[in-house]
Amino acid sequence: MKLSAAEFQQWEHKSITLLGMSGVGKTRLSAILRQDGWFHYSGDYRIGTRYLDEAIVDNIKQQAMQVPFLRDLLHSDSIYIRNNIGVDHLTSVASFLGKIGNPEHGGLPLDEFKRRQHLHHEAEIAAMNDVPAFIDKAQSIYGYKHFINDAGGSVCELDRPEVIEVLAEHTLILYIKATEHDEHELIERARLAPKPLYYRKEFLDEQMAVYMQENGLQYVAQIEPDNFVRWIFPHLFYARIPRYDGIAERHGYTITTEELALVKTTDDFLALVTGAIERQR
Repeated sequence: MKLSAAEFQQWEHKSITLLGMSGVGKTRLSAILRQDGWFHYSGDYRIGTRYLDEAIVDNIKQQAMQVPFLRDLLHSDSIYIRNNIGVDHLTSVASFLGKIGNPEHGGLPLDEFKRRQHLHHEAEIAAMNDVPAFIDKAQSIYGYKHFINDAGGSVCELDRPEVIEVLAEHTLILYIKATEHDEHELIERARLAPKPLYYRKEFLDEQMAVYMQENGLQYVAQIEPDNFVRWIFPHLFYARIPRYDGIAERHGYTITTEELALVKTTDDFLALVTGAIERQR
């Protein structure tokens, strides 16, 4: 959605989609706005509670069934397992995605890893297509005046232009671009604490082939899961930048992580968006 600065300021029911890599500040900003009466729509929360909930619970049950004590309790219906996800703790989605590689170190076989990646891809498409309905629900059911869509970092990799068109039609798209300093911070954070990630199939195949050749590996099961995530993250980060840039140039606006770090209140944020609109126009 393209607006003039005046149109944005006068927009009675503001609806904004935040784009950017995990760690750039989308959820921190969403929490600020949520405390000030905005409806916080988390793409990852929707994925985990609606589209991957059963798969997540099945994965947990599969792990529990390997423990005789828990297996007996599950068989007798003495206990039950549920996915206790929240907008501020989305670990169950990441644990379902998992990491590829050596099963003795928690890695997944290639076919299973790709199956989970595909399920996440389809779930993210569905979650973003749900945004218009939730904008309406936020106002008509819950009485929220404004709406913030805290989109996952992989939205730029869906390769489904119609999904971005839906977001652009119903929300103002705001890309949070990491400064050079913050790029290095995000990469270092991923090195210290490698987390499961979504990869486009073509990107994964290309990068995995390079990694295995560089490390003299013949089988996926030889991949050290954490080492692979550490190695691939910078490649993923820089591959996503032109995708984010393209979406913002065509459909939205760009702010930097440095600018966002200064935002402490809703008024700060609205002023920042107004400035981004004026700057681009």
